[in-house]
Amino acid sequence: MKSKISVIVWNEFEHELQNPAIAAIYPDGMHATIAAALRETPGLNPGALPLDVSTATLDQPEHGLSEERLAGCDVLIWWGHKAHGKVADAIVDRVQKRVLEGMGLIVLHSGHFSKIFRRMLGTNCSLKWREADEKERIWVIEPSHPIAAGLGEYFELPYEEMYGERFDVPQPDETVFISWFEGGEVFRSGLCWQRGHGRIFYFRPGHEAYPTYHDKNVQRVLANAVQWANPRVQIVDVCPMSPPLETLSKKDMTFTKAGVVQGKGDI
Repeated sequence: MKSKISVIVWNEFEHELQNPAIAAIYPDGMHATIAAALRETPGLNPGALPLDVSTATLDQPEHGLSEERLAGCDVLIWWGHKAHGKVADAIVDRVQKRVLEGMGLIVLHSGHFSKIFRRMLGTNCSLKWREADEKERIWVIEPSHPIAAGLGEYFELPYEEMYGERFDVPQPDETVFISWFEGGEVFRSGLCWQRGHGRIFYFRPGHEAYPTYHDKNVQRVLANAVQWANPRVQIVDVCPMSPPLETLSKKDMTFTKAGVVQGKGDI
């Protein structure tokens, strides 16, 4: 068993380079802020493991997600927005394979429209949105869930982008958080699925124009989610012909090409 959880924080890293206001909030990129917080925020659940956190960005060779790097990754955190279409399909295939084998995937905010999230869930993943500097109240509706450890009944973000229902995703295995916005909408903002052997968590907050990833409650959610998504097994997919475990008895019948069973005396 591993003594640490290997985490890669992936970010397309375009807004921070192109918009001075966003760069002022995240001077080294959102990925760097998230990674630094994870290194400092311990998991609260029993058996929580320390984290080995690194980052990757869109502009790196293979988007920073080589076969070798992903093979050693336990949990991948994904933030994307304006550059979804720039992500190579071969890398999406590679990430999907690793999730099905057991790697955890945490998708943040506008990553709902990322190629990998839509691939894993098989739906449009569309929603309503509005950017109007609204307060978001995030209700913890499953306080016993490991991802909610250390949180109160709710927490608030003074400014966030609104996401509203209907969120076109498959029925989640678990809903941990529901958000209410100042304009009146609600949104299922913390959702869990399993695909293959891997766990997936979607967490709504994180608009690039607000300091959301500096918030201690948001950091707590991400730290807890990494512990929850840590692989329980890693199983590479194969489809072998399997020999019988027991001795098979001979049957006194044969099958025609049409699949009709005939005894030896039948014509």
